[in-house]
Parts: sequence; structure tokens; C-alpha cells
Amino acid sequence: MLLVVSCSVHRKRDVGPAETQVIEQKSEENAENIREEASKYNALKQPILGIDRLHLFVDSLKNKNIAVVSNQTSVVGNIHLVDTLLALKLNVLKVFSPEHGFRGEADAGEKVHTTIDAKTGLPLISLYGHNKKPEANQLADIDIVIYDIQDVGVRFYTFISTLHYVMEACAESGKQLVVLDRPNPNGHYIDGPIREAEQRSFVGMHPVPIVYGMTIGEYAMMINGEKWLRDGIACKMWVIPCKNYTHKTKYALPVAPSPNLRSEAAITLYPSLCLFEATTVSVGRGTERPFEVFGHPKFQANEFTFTPVSSPGAKHPMYENKVCYGFDLQSSITKRKYEINLNYLIQAKDLLGDSIQFIDQVAFFNRLAGTTKLREQIYAGWSAKEIRETWKPGLEDFKKTRHKYLLYP
Repeated sequence: MLLVVSCSVHRKRDVGPAETQVIEQKSEENAENIREEASKYNALKQPILGIDRLHLFVDSLKNKNIAVVSNQTSVVGNIHLVDTLLALKLNVLKVFSPEHGFRGEADAGEKVHTTIDAKTGLPLISLYGHNKKPEANQLADIDIVIYDIQDVGVRFYTFISTLHYVMEACAESGKQLVVLDRPNPNGHYIDGPIREAEQRSFVGMHPVPIVYGMTIGEYAMMINGEKWLRDGIACKMWVIPCKNYTHKTKYALPVAPSPNLRSEAAITLYPSLCLFEATTVSVGRGTERPFEVFGHPKFQANEFTFTPVSSPGAKHPMYENKVCYGFDLQSSITKRKYEINLNYLIQAKDLLGDSIQFIDQVAFFNRLAGTTKLREQIYAGWSAKEIRETWKPGLEDFKKTRHKYLLYP
């Protein structure tokens, strides 16, 4: 349940870039039900999300024209943010939806169409179709944009790219952006090569490692503070932070963030397995356990097999209706991972040998990796340890940048 209390006085504290403010103090008018709700979260030691703290800024939304950037994860319990705002009689005019769409049902890479939401009648404007960035005319009648999407803390997961373009559009149009922060299920570590400038793409907008260990609110502050928006412009932004959260907090997502990240194991394995998306090896799309397995019809036959079939979120999966021999990784996730496992890639390449191409989409692989070096190192026979050593200088530099924008221990 989302509890909302009118808040006529709140304090903002400047952090990081001058245009960013973190709204953190509870209203002096907190009602008893808010205190009871907070006590319940404290007792369960669960993080209180930005969306849970809507009372901190709800007064600022009155008499404003609002746009929401959201998807199926923008909920508390089973109540969607859009439904909550409409129930409060706030003037929500439109919704922008990212990759996978507003309901999170589209395949990865599938064009998302602009349409009308059947439940609310609101226009749903796709940011993964004709335009990935809100256009000036789409923001012309808007005063405030609210961003609330669950991230998984991985560079090639495109919601941070959508965030970048939303921030840029708001900065260009002089619109206020509110970012409702959420915990990062992979927020407890950083790892991977830093994206090189020539590999900039929608799956790698910024010079960060594959796993960057920041919440979406912290990441938004870094985009502003490092002047990564066009011409170094700054977005006027409020971040509503989480409470009861640190980067060591284990957080299981209550809603699948995308069609093929359906489990805690898949989210944990995603930083390691997504690199397979540019290879001839399947990660189980079209099965009930995508990103928990990997395999190939030409791997040596073993006891574990899977057969991809056309299904929602994987309409035409790789090796559709073909038996793949491979590996079930779910049982290996006995504790939280603190590094990308390159041995999966190295093992797959070795199993295929020289007769079958392994990395068949070279440019895409380089964009996912953020560098040309990883492919070259794998084909040159480098060990995982040797490859990881080359990441250390970049990771040390990134840690210094990251530290400036952390909101949580």
C-alpha cells in the first residue's frame, strides 16, 4: 500500500551538481499511518523506496501538468505509480515507456509503439521506437516529469540510457525531473571494462564499467555532475532517496524488470551472460529460465538440455525447437556474486572449437563489452584472471568518480 500525506514544508539538501537536490527530510506533518508504515519496514529491515516517500513532494505536484516515465516495475505492492497519482487527482497527461513497453511485455530490441493505455486512457509515448528521447513538442505541455523504473545496475541494461535522454530533454526544455530511487540488486560491487569512447551506443552511453554499483538516483546525479548530457547542460532534478538501504543490502525485486529477467538468479547472472547475446550460444531465451542457463546444439551431449520455443518475451528465440546441450547455472548461485564470471565465455568458445563460429556479431559484442579488447583477449587464449587484471586501472579511476555521487553507505 502506498501511503500519502500532504506535505507543505520540506527541506532540500544540495548534493553533487548544483542543479540536483535530494529531498530527504520527512514532513513535520507525518501522520500516524506513515510512522506505522515506516516501523513495519524497519522491523522487516526492508528498504523504503523513493515511491514509498511520495509524501515528501506531493504538494509540489498540485496544479502541475505531469508526465511519468515508467513501466511495470513502478509499483508499491500491486498499485502502479500512475494509478496512485490519478487517485490523488493530480494532472497526469502522458506516460513515456522504455524498452519492453509500459507493461514490460515486448521482446528485447523489439520496437515499442506509441499507443493509448486501455486502463487509464493516457497516451503512452514510446522511448524505444520512433524516438529514444522525448521530443520538445511532447514536453511542451508538461511542468514536471517523474522517472520511476527499476534498474539492475548493468551498463547495457537500457533503462539508464533512457534516463540519460529524459534528463537531456528536460534540461533542453527547462522541465523539472523527479527521480524516485530504488535499490540496485547488483549494487554491492563494480566490475568489468570501462566503456571506450568509440563504443558509445544505446547499450553503452557512458564511460562506466559493466557493473557500476549505483542506484538509479545516484547514477542520475553522476550523469549531471560529470556533464555527460549534450554540451554539458544540466538537468534540474530532485532525487527522492531510499531509506534503510546500503549498497550491501540484499534486495530481491518484487516485479520482474523485463521479460527475460524473471528470477534473482537471472539478475545475478545477467552481467556475465548478456555478453553471449552477440554469440552463437543461447542463454535460454524461449525457456522458462532465461539467463540461468547457456547452451548450444553443437555442444557435447550431456545430461542438461533445453529446447527454446516461441513464447511471450521471446517470440523467435535462437535455436527455436532445437535441443541445446549446456549448463544449468542456478545451482551455482549459492551466494551473492561479486564479479563477472568470464569462464562461461571462455568455456563456451573452447567447447565450440574452431569449426563453429563463436562470436558472430563482432560489433555488437564490442558494444556490449564496451571495448574491442575483450574479444581479442578471449580469442588469444587469455585466462579470466589475466583479462581481469587489465580492468583494474579503469575500475580504480571509476571508484573515485562514483564516490562523489553515493547517497548510501
